Amino acid sequence: MATVHLSSSSLFIQFKGRRYNSIPSVKSLQKRNVLSMSSALTSRGGDMITPHGKGNDHNSSTFDFKSYMTRKAESVNAALDVCVPLLKPLTIQEAVRYSLLAGGKRVRPLLCIAACELVGGDEASAMSAACAVEMIHTSSLIHDDLPCMDNADLRRGKPTNHKVFGEDMAVLAGDALLALAFGNMTVVSSGLVAPERTVRAVTELAKAIGMKGLVAGQMIDLRSQGLNPEDAGLERLEFIHLHKTAALLEASAVLGVIMGGGTDEEIKRLRKYARCIGLLFQVVDDILDVTKSTEELGKSAGKDVMAGKLTYPRLIGLEKSRELAETLSREAEEQLLGFDPNKAAPLVALASYIAGRHN
Repeated sequence: MATVHLSSSSLFIQFKGRRYNSIPSVKSLQKRNVLSMSSALTSRGGDMITPHGKGNDHNSSTFDFKSYMTRKAESVNAALDVCVPLLKPLTIQEAVRYSLLAGGKRVRPLLCIAACELVGGDEASAMSAACAVEMIHTSSLIHDDLPCMDNADLRRGKPTNHKVFGEDMAVLAGDALLALAFGNMTVVSSGLVAPERTVRAVTELAKAIGMKGLVAGQMIDLRSQGLNPEDAGLERLEFIHLHKTAALLEASAVLGVIMGGGTDEEIKRLRKYARCIGLLFQVVDDILDVTKSTEELGKSAGKDVMAGKLTYPRLIGLEKSRELAETLSREAEEQLLGFDPNKAAPLVALASYIAGRHN
C-alpha cells in the first residue's frame, strides 16, 4: 500500500518501507486519523454516489454526479460560447473556438464552481473564474501539442489545433486565450464579486500558471525527456506534475473559494484537496497512457513511452502507481470532512471520478 505524507518541508511517498523524497515547495497537509469519505461513499453504476457512515448520516439521499457534471458542463460551454463570438479576423477566432469548444470533461471549471458552492457561493459568482481556468487549460493544451513540445496529432478525439490551422495560428490561439482569461475574469465578475476578491483571484491564477507554476512544470518536463528513470527520480517527476498539472487544478479550487467569499482556512483546505487530486489526475493519466488505446483515450496512446517521458508507471511500476492513486483519492476526500456533506458531495464524487476515469 502506498502512503503519502505532506509535511512542511517535503512530500514523501512510501511503498512498503521505502521512502521517496519529493519537492520541498509543498506546504503542510497533516493526515488525520478519521474516517475518509472515500469509505463513506459507494458508486452505483458509476453515476450515483450514496453518502453514508459516521458523521455523514445521509442514507436516504443520493448524489447523481453524472447529472451534476453534465449540467455544469453545459453551463460552462454556454458561457464560453458567449465569451468567444465569431468576429474578424475570423481565422484566429475559429482557431480559438475550435479548441475551446471541443468538449472535454470540464473538470477545472466544475472544480471551481463546486468549491464556490461549498463555501456558500453560487454558480454565477464562480462562472467568470471557471471560464478563465478552462481558457488557460485549453491554451496550455494547444501549446503542449505543438511539434516543438509534445508533438501530438489528436486532442479530445479531434486533430490538434496546429494540424487544422497551422503552427503559427495555434501559437496565436493559445496566446489569445491567455489574455482572454484574465479579461473575462475582471469584466464578467464585475457587480457579482467584490473587487478585492477578484483581484486576489487574478493574482492566484497568474501565480499558478507562471514561472513558478505551470510553465516551470512544462519546462522541467521538456528537459526530462529521455532521462534514465534511476537518474531522474521521483522527486523530479513530482515537481513536474505538481506544477504542470496540479497547479491549475489547485488554482481552480482556490478561485472558487475566493469568488464564493470563503475564509482563509477554507482556502487552505481546498488548496490541499486540489493538490491531491492534481497529482491523482496525473498518476491516472500515466496509467491510462500505457493501458488504453488511442480510440479509448481520444488522444495518442503510448506517446509518453515513445517520447521517453518520466511517468509514474515507468518509475515505480503499474501496481504501485494504482496504489498511489487510491491513497491520493482518499487523502483528498479527507480534506472535505467537516463541511456540509450535501455541499461537499460534488467534490467527493469528483475525486472518485478522477481516480476511476477511463479517458
